[in-house]
Amino acid sequence: MGNIVAIVGRPNVGKSTLFNRLVEARQAIVEETSGVTRDRHYGQSDWNGKHFAVIDTGGYVVGSEDVFEEEIRKQVALAIDESDIILFVVDVREGMHILDSEVAIILRQCKKKVMVVANKVDNSDRIADAHEFYALGLGEIFTVSAINGSGTGELLDELVLHLPDDTVEPESDLPKFTVVGRPNVGKSSLINALLGVDRNIVTDVAGTTRDSIHTRYNAFGMDFILVDTAGLRKKGKVYENIEFYSVLRAIRAIEESDVVILLIDAQSGMESQDLNILHLAEKNRKGVLIVVNKWDLIEKESNTHLEYEKAIRERTSPFTDIPIIFTSVINKQRIYKVLETAHQVYENRQRRIPTAKLNDIFLPIIEASPAPAASRGKYIRIKYITQLKTAAPQFVFFCNHPRDVKDNYKRFLENRLREKFNFTGVPVQLYFRQK
Repeated sequence: MGNIVAIVGRPNVGKSTLFNRLVEARQAIVEETSGVTRDRHYGQSDWNGKHFAVIDTGGYVVGSEDVFEEEIRKQVALAIDESDIILFVVDVREGMHILDSEVAIILRQCKKKVMVVANKVDNSDRIADAHEFYALGLGEIFTVSAINGSGTGELLDELVLHLPDDTVEPESDLPKFTVVGRPNVGKSSLINALLGVDRNIVTDVAGTTRDSIHTRYNAFGMDFILVDTAGLRKKGKVYENIEFYSVLRAIRAIEESDVVILLIDAQSGMESQDLNILHLAEKNRKGVLIVVNKWDLIEKESNTHLEYEKAIRERTSPFTDIPIIFTSVINKQRIYKVLETAHQVYENRQRRIPTAKLNDIFLPIIEASPAPAASRGKYIRIKYITQLKTAAPQFVFFCNHPRDVKDNYKRFLENRLREKFNFTGVPVQLYFRQK
């Protein structure tokens, strides 16, 4: 998923509208695929068989609604660093603006493909008005109306000509385990400790995306791709806003993985950004395990780790069936347990339960603890259960009043599923449908 298109421009020129148009165009023809984040500033698109991600940089810069030149510079720097193609949006109605010229000066110096998009061209007179933007010195002007979509087809036709052909890595069927976490929790150290054992078991995979390092790990009976999002220290002047980089990178890495290894710092505990990453993995239906690093720095009493675990589960609730491992990467303590557990979570995510077995085990449980009656004495009867053929476990319960099944009963069923079939570390989705 290397191809990234970034949208830049000053406020109110229609960046978000164009973003929605590019991302929605795909949503209309492709049903929502699991693993695609519907985030306001990051989405997936494809055109003529070429697949690419779109970033609306405005969404990543705090205060971008005010015309702060500094903020716009940050957006442009983000786009130049993160993307393959830059769409520079200008507003035909307002004409050339001093900030447009300043952005153009920066963009003319960058090595990336830049396309100037003159927005709000909703009649033929406006096409002529767009010609003044040739003065930006960035080549052809693409006239569009992001609101009604006119001109976006031609823009996309040209855009995909500049994207490389999608190359599929030969190892793509191997499990992908991604190490994520806030800066300085020890992501690189963990990966180095794992890979440093015996250098000849490591082969670097070609076709690695620019923003994360994929390494094939083949030892101790395990064979998978380890994705490191850690080597991402930016050298530059504009990165006080390191937050939006790490969030963006985490999103992209999580989308590409099967299991997310969330590393947290024992001393600072589970922080809000860790929870965001966890929720993102859960929303994308990826396997998850939590690794508490730097455990050697914590003063221990007899059951410290049990209390610590309980505190974490309170934060991650209602998704509490997650393995938690305490490590000290420096002392190489329990780091292989991390891999073994990641592998187990991967197996759990792949698990398929035959329909007959599912019903044999589950219908008696439901009979013993039926769903509470819905309003007006409607009794809920679940007749039949089946697992969908999806990347992560999803189950359909066929019943007579699907809308009346309460959340706490859904949780009861999910917990029984987890108990009987071991879905530890994996988000499980339940659907209730009319029989």
